[in-house]
Amino acid sequence: MPKAYVIARVTVTDPEKYAEYVKDASAAIRQYGGRPLVRGGAYAELEGGARPRNVVIEFESLDQAKAYYHSPEYQAAIRKREGAATAEIVAVEGVE
Repeated sequence: MPKAYVIARVTVTDPEKYAEYVKDASAAIRQYGGRPLVRGGAYAELEGGARPRNVVIEFESLDQAKAYYHSPEYQAAIRKREGAATAEIVAVEGVE
């Protein structure tokens, strides 16, 4: 079974409030077996629009990535992100 990746593209508008989201989201990532591969850092806009914060989290499977996203723990974190950032988040299956 191929691994899966949660990819988030984020524009933070309230850094203090977003920091609370990150704390809770990080705990949920650990709880559901995720491994952050990219979390912020330098980026280069190559084509189309870019967002200043990019995150890639590896999971053992697409089912595990979806379980993380839909978990009560992560859904609580999302509520803390409201008003602090605009995000686009997808889960994609990797190649075998």
